[in-house]
Amino acid sequence: MKLAVLDGRTPVVVTEDRAVDVSAVIGVTAGFAGPWGDWLERGHDPGELRDLDLAGLPTVSLDEGRLTAPLARPRKIVAAPVNYLDHKIEMSEQKSVADYGVFLKAGTSVIGPREVVELPYEDLRTDQEGELAVVVGRTARHVTADAALDHVLGYTCGLDISLRSTEDRSTRKSFDTFTPLGPWIVTADEVPDPDALDLRCWVAGELRQETSTSELLFSVRELIAYASSVMTLEPGDVILTGTPAGVGPLRDRDVVRLEIGSVGTLEVTVSGAPAVPYASRPRGRAALAGGAR
Repeated sequence: MKLAVLDGRTPVVVTEDRAVDVSAVIGVTAGFAGPWGDWLERGHDPGELRDLDLAGLPTVSLDEGRLTAPLARPRKIVAAPVNYLDHKIEMSEQKSVADYGVFLKAGTSVIGPREVVELPYEDLRTDQEGELAVVVGRTARHVTADAALDHVLGYTCGLDISLRSTEDRSTRKSFDTFTPLGPWIVTADEVPDPDALDLRCWVAGELRQETSTSELLFSVRELIAYASSVMTLEPGDVILTGTPAGVGPLRDRDVVRLEIGSVGTLEVTVSGAPAVPYASRPRGRAALAGGAR
């Protein structure tokens, strides 16, 4: 089952070329998380979707231009740095996720399909990082790797847009527009093994990234188990599982296309129009005292 959102407010289940409006079944609220996130936050269990009767519900044409982020503003976006060996080598890293642990990204960084990634600085490199994203469906705390997938609602495509600067990961990866998600959430029952999915990412027509999630250093199961040993994972949280080699600079008007196995295809464009010089950012007293560049 594919769970999507149209126009930022209408929850739909996608079936082939049509979308079934399930507003009357799951309800629609004005919460920040969007209809599916609000549904989870109200205590609904993913297992309820198995009994969802689509017969007689209204359908609408699936115009991809109307698709918005399936989760508008997750409570937490938990991300894994350096979780592929080839990316570790590419970035000349001495450590991996096993050493760094996970980091958090701002929920306000989320955008959806066909939206625009805005480059913040004109003189620093900003890269694409294509990743499998896991959507938590049940509260998880100290779960084992064997039980981890029982806590998953489903999977979606994610881009962890990354500024190459000196700041902490949570800062340089949390700019508004830096976490595209979509086009929908594919429920876990349709992805028998999240550790066996092909991933490809193109930028401006160039294939930059190509791998299988079987190459993850921390598998999806292990990553969920690890994250839940640190923090309580709540329904609607998103886990970005890490990116393979092939990251590279984004430029104005680039089109980024991420394709993941049976999960789907996410496409966004890039704009350099808002970019300013890095030196113009707020710098505080440390800069005045010569303590920061």
